[in-house]
Amino acid sequence: MNVPLSVLDLARVAPGESASEGIARSVRLAQTADKGGYARVWFAEHHNARGIASSATALMIQHVAAHTSRIRVGAGGIMLPNHSPLVIAEQFGTLEALYPGRIDLGLGRAPGTDQATMRALRRDGREADRFPADVVELHGFLSDRSPIPGIHAYPGEGTEVPLYILGSSLFGARLAAQLGLPYAFASHFAPAMLHQAAQAYRHDFDPSGPLAGPEAKPWFVAGVNVLAADDADTASDQRRKFENGWLQGALGRDRTFSEDELEMVRRHPQGQQVLSMLEHSVVGTRDQVVIGLDTFAADVRADELIVVNMAFDEDQQHRTLELLAPTGTA
Repeated sequence: MNVPLSVLDLARVAPGESASEGIARSVRLAQTADKGGYARVWFAEHHNARGIASSATALMIQHVAAHTSRIRVGAGGIMLPNHSPLVIAEQFGTLEALYPGRIDLGLGRAPGTDQATMRALRRDGREADRFPADVVELHGFLSDRSPIPGIHAYPGEGTEVPLYILGSSLFGARLAAQLGLPYAFASHFAPAMLHQAAQAYRHDFDPSGPLAGPEAKPWFVAGVNVLAADDADTASDQRRKFENGWLQGALGRDRTFSEDELEMVRRHPQGQQVLSMLEHSVVGTRDQVVIGLDTFAADVRADELIVVNMAFDEDQQHRTLELLAPTGTA
């Protein structure tokens, strides 16, 4: 690989499985990524999602960091409108105190859920308007320059936990550029604006932005779905299982589709639209996937790729990570 590889773990909980089992699987996969030389593993904040175990994102990060030794662990991301910057600074300052030099903090402005759940979070949607100011405030709490006189994030102050802006539109790209921060684009499920966002971020990047470090330069992270197997048939079979799960999750929340129904859904225009969200997916044998990832990274001038593992079965999830491991552990 020509750029660093990282992992975005969606912390899935399979039907009939307990949350404990899903979390344990995430730990095992993080250990494989740790051993394989991946740069980081991130978890995202989602709410009211039965099949996702990372709603308490900071707790998930702490647990995984405790069971790994080298890999950076972080949020991809924390939905900042759901929280006060002070609380997030305290949480991630605590994580940094526990695991020095291993914690990342990616920030998004979406609620990470639906409208009803947003109300249950005591939010009304207007909090997203404060996102740029909240990012600046959070950065201040994590530095030694508190944005509010007399208010300090203990622990957190002075930790300088690295911040990343996350997004799937030009808004996040331009904000990250203006602030002088790294930017991660969610092209693994929102491919439409990838090229425009990448171009805007690099064009507008301000190395003297208010949150830029002393040697700031653009750092663009692109999300991509991957599945590597020892043979093409296994890769194809695992991809189809993943896509069926994707269709079920997107279109069958109130019912479970049969295999015949999934085939009908797959052929329906709405099903095709849902599958088009996975446009940026690279599937095949190791050599095919490495070539595909290098091509993708070059096309969007990515400095780093963060991969979502498309393998359906856990053994194949580990095999994907092993085959693509930067340190060549396959």
